Amino acid sequence: MEIYSTEEQQAEAIKRFFRENGASLIAGVVIGLGGLYGWKAYNQSQIDSAEAASDAYTQLISTAGQDNSEVLAKSDAFLAEYKDSSYAVLAAFVTAREAVDAKNYAVAKEKLEWIVANSSQAELKAVAATRIARIELAEANYDAALAKLNGAFPAAFKSQVEELKGDIYLAKEDKDNARLAYQAAIDAAGDAPSQLLQVKLDNLAVAQSL
Repeated sequence: MEIYSTEEQQAEAIKRFFRENGASLIAGVVIGLGGLYGWKAYNQSQIDSAEAASDAYTQLISTAGQDNSEVLAKSDAFLAEYKDSSYAVLAAFVTAREAVDAKNYAVAKEKLEWIVANSSQAELKAVAATRIARIELAEANYDAALAKLNGAFPAAFKSQVEELKGDIYLAKEDKDNARLAYQAAIDAAGDAPSQLLQVKLDNLAVAQSL
């Protein structure tokens, strides 16, 4: 690096530097500021979108559980407009619950399948899948229920899934597979299996011994 011994030399060096590099410096500043403002604008856009989704979700569920509920009528439009927001999965769960309460099981399964297809969270997909299986069980679609439970689930769902399989096998009067599933559920639960699960297995053992 040059060392300038006089103020005149330093001033001339500065002028020469700006003559040679001024255009690129200005361009860099403009680009940098543009990127900064662009990033701020993007962030503001994200905030505005999230607030709009939140307000729409609050409005959607405001009548949930009431006789005059509009959730089922308005959920499709909400999911279409806000499908990329975190509120979409919540709305689908609420809609599925409303549909089950109305005994509209086809719509309930449709919304839960939407969650399985669109959620990025494995746990939420698992909750939706097990609820679909329960609906299939309620409709006596036993093979469809078992098929839904044969997919991949997070480890934390192992006991729940096996217990539900046991319920399905028992409904099919397949007591051998029901017993195996209940035992697998107890094994997966570790040191803290539910009392109800143990009762199911014990009752099945008694029934098979008669």
